[in-house]
Parts: sequence; structure tokens; C-alpha cells
Amino acid sequence: MSMFSTGILVLTSPLHVLPLRIAPVLTSAAQVVERTLYVHLHPGLNLSTGGQVRPVYIPPLVDLCTLISRLYSNAADICAHLDVRVLLSNVRTQSAALRGNNGPFPTPQTLSHSPEVVLTDFPIQDSGQSSLVTQCLQKYTGYCYDCNPSLSSVLLYPRLKEVKEDDDRGGSGAQLKPLETFSDVVVGGTFDRLHGAHKTLLNISCLMANRRFVIGVCDQELLKNKVLKELIEPYYQRVQKLQDFLNDVKPSLKYEIVPLSEPFGPSISDPELQCIVVSEETRNGGEAVNRKRAENGLAELVLYEIQLLKDAHHADIEEEKISSSSLRTRLLGTLLKHPSPQPNLPLDPYVIGLTGGSGSGKSSIAHRLEAFGAVRIDCDQLGHEAYLPGTSAYHKVIQEFGPDILNEDKTINRRVLGGKVFGNQDRLKALTDIVWPEIALLVKTKIKHAKQQGKRVCVVDAAVLLEAGWTYLVHEVWVATIPEEEAVKRIVQRDGVKEEDALRRLKSQWTNAKLIEHANVVLCTLWEPDVTQRQVLKAWSLLQQRIQKSPEEIKSSP
Repeated sequence: MSMFSTGILVLTSPLHVLPLRIAPVLTSAAQVVERTLYVHLHPGLNLSTGGQVRPVYIPPLVDLCTLISRLYSNAADICAHLDVRVLLSNVRTQSAALRGNNGPFPTPQTLSHSPEVVLTDFPIQDSGQSSLVTQCLQKYTGYCYDCNPSLSSVLLYPRLKEVKEDDDRGGSGAQLKPLETFSDVVVGGTFDRLHGAHKTLLNISCLMANRRFVIGVCDQELLKNKVLKELIEPYYQRVQKLQDFLNDVKPSLKYEIVPLSEPFGPSISDPELQCIVVSEETRNGGEAVNRKRAENGLAELVLYEIQLLKDAHHADIEEEKISSSSLRTRLLGTLLKHPSPQPNLPLDPYVIGLTGGSGSGKSSIAHRLEAFGAVRIDCDQLGHEAYLPGTSAYHKVIQEFGPDILNEDKTINRRVLGGKVFGNQDRLKALTDIVWPEIALLVKTKIKHAKQQGKRVCVVDAAVLLEAGWTYLVHEVWVATIPEEEAVKRIVQRDGVKEEDALRRLKSQWTNAKLIEHANVVLCTLWEPDVTQRQVLKAWSLLQQRIQKSPEEIKSSP
């Protein structure tokens, strides 16, 4: 069966049956759609009448919240690669529906991605109905949404026979409880790498909001203690993804997305807000909001609590719930961005530039890569070689800094030389302008030797890889990172220095965030050694896949 980039799934089963159908429906849909899957709800829709079928308003129900949560939870388990979005333009309270005389879709809604295929769980009794149902489905979908002119259709029902229509587990006659809705609703969060738990929170909030939806997005100080904070998407990028998602889900709402540099934002000062949607994990925060509102003379917000979504695929260092921190952890060892083209750099051997701050575990990663078969080029060792008597750098350093830097045996006293450049950026630059080019020449020689030995991969282990401008020597930049407080502990323990000295050393280096801006691959040694080993093995395995490509394929990779 052909694969489509974007599809729209029209669910027609009764609400009491849909929770049982979600998993097999998503499994089938994932065999047809590969990027974005929109979900349109119309329980009870009959596509076999042969007549014109129009969308109708569906009232907001408690069962819809349950269904939305189940849908995103199942999607995370079954088809995590798909961007699933539940659309709510046709869900409205009775009073709002009466005001919308033209129905939920006066004109077809334009989505962020134009659907190329429509799928449905509508049950067909025999194959003779397929053509009729398909035509009706396409007309119905075209009435609701602006779709690709060559819209295809897929009937999923033959694949769903394991779900019995009469298995209602609660009964089709059970009374459906209406969901309390509010004019203005507020939520807050980081919303990094928008995932199923975020979408559940946002969808249910949209379901409950009739007029305005305020979203506070954590920024600046509120990100300081996040796991792998340097891998959090920029604020503008998170906001853009939120806007795209929300405008698809319910374009009739007024959205206000605001940055949060402190925990409360507009939730404690906006008199028009009526409800805050929280999770069982953030309920205490919601209660704190109400205490602040009381202090400000404002009415309390209704706290609507949703359940956390369990992550069936979480690793030992990850949270049990679906979370952004777990997703960031899974990025470690993967290719975050494609390498910059290096047309003048031969692809054999393939050269990795490995860098990181003091205490980051950079050298331990280099040794692990060496154990996998890479040639490790230690730039710290090459730096010592560059100062040896008889080298070009040796004579230039003496000429620049004077003969008083020499020991009795005519070797350069690195401690005396260090005293001449410490705290003086101009003198330090004069030194690095001499030494760094010499080290680069030694690196080139080591790479040449590795090629002669038939080695496929070299790892240039260099703390100053980026500062020295050595990226022209490597195909990819890999960065080892560690939180600053952990780096301080390691430096103190390893070097026997005071905490303030360790911190001063780190402050003189590039920050983790600045290093990661240049990284193709990021690794973190924060956890146990076996966790680091798994990261490095993943990075090495993915690297092997990349370098198995022909030179033309590598150079033409996007």
C-alpha cells in the first residue's frame, strides 16, 4: 500500500466503542501515513446512505476527555513517529452550536499540512459497499477540510474485526456526562518537543475553553534546573509549534501564548480566567495559583486535573511518564543536525572532533570510541609535543615571551609561561596564535598515518576544538556535556582544587550551550558508566551507518 505524508482519520464508531478501537485503528493508520495524522471525531456518522452527509456539532463530554487521553497514550506506544492531532472544530456546547447557524465548517478548514489520504473506521457490511462509502467519505472530508485535490481514501474496517461491535463494556445506552466548559482557560508548561502528554493537556484545555486559551511557556530562569537544558528547543520554536498545533485543533479560540520567567505569569492577575488545567504532578502549583489570586482579590480558578500518560518505552534513567526530559535523553548519541559540507576534506578516514568542558568526561568517551576501533588523537598530548625543543612553535614562543621561560635543560617551563599569559587576553592570544596552528599540523600528520594504516575513523580529542577553529579538520563535531555543578564536583575531586577555583576554570571556557550550538552529536556522562557506554555504542553504531554510504551519498545528504 502507498504511504502518504499526511492523513486524516474520520472516527465514526460510537463513543462507548471508540476506546476499544483506538489501538488497532492507529496500528492500521500507521501503515498508511508516515508523518502527520489528523483525527476527526464524528461518532455515529453513517457513510453508506449514498446521500450528502454533513458534519454536525458534537457536545463536549467527559468521555471525550477520556478518549483524547487514551488516543494520545496509544499513539505514543504504537506510532510515536506520527504527529497525531485531534481536531475539535466540530465540538461545541449547545448554546455555541445554536449561534453557529452555518455548522462547524462554513468553509473548509485549512490545516497546517494538507491531507493526502482520508481513513475511517466505518464498518462496511460487504465489499460491494466500498465504492459508495469511499465516495461519501471523500465528499464529507472535503466539506470539512481543505484537502489535496487528489485525495485518496482507505477503509480500515476489514482490519478491525478483532473489535466486536456489541462489546460496549458499559453499554451503548449509558448516559454520557457533559463536560463543564469555561470562557477562559489557562495552562503552563515548557512544551519542549511537543509530545502526547502536551497534546492531551492542550486538547482537553481547548475542549473546555469557549472563548480564550492562555498558555504560559517556561523560559529563562524556569529552565535552569531542567535535565539537559541545553537541548531544550528555543522559545520561539516551541511557540511556533504550539501555534501550529492549536490553530489546527480549534481555530475558533483566541490564543494568547506568553513567556514565563517566574512560575505564575498571568494566572494570578488575569480576572477573566476561570479554569486552570493541571496534571496530578502539577496540582500543587494550581493550588498555589489560587492562593496568589486570593491575595490579589481575584476569584479562584476551577482546577481540572488530567492524568499523566505512562511511557511504555522509558529507560532506566528516564521518567515513567511521557516527558520532554526523556525525549531529550533519547537524543544523546543521535545526529542532531547534518554535518556541514567539507569538500576539501577526504572522507577516508572519517574524522570526529570530540570536545567538552573540564570534567565533562570527554576523554573517557574518546577511550570508549578507541575501544570500538577509532584512532584517538590526543590534542593535549600534541600540545606538549608542540613545545618541545627544535619545533617551530618552540622557537616562536621563546622569541615572543623571552628566554626566562626556559628551564636549565632548555625546555619551556609551562608554569612560568602560564604566569605570563594568565589574566591577559592579548598575551594569551599571542601564545595560542603560535601553538594552535602547530597542533593542527600534528593532527593532520596523525590523520595521514591513520589512513596509511587503513583506519576508517579518527577521533580528535580536543578541549579547544571550537575555540581554535579546528572544525575544518573534522567531518562531525561531538560534544560531551555535564551540568556545571557536577563538573565542579569532578574537578575538585580529580585535581584537588577549591570549588571557587574549579568554577573559575569553567567560567573561562565555552559554556555547554555554546558548545552544543556547534554539535552534530551530544553525549552526557552524568549517569552511571554503563549508561555512557550505551550512549557511545549508539553514537558509534549510527556513525557506522552514515559512513557506509558512498562519498557521493554523504556529500549529498541534506
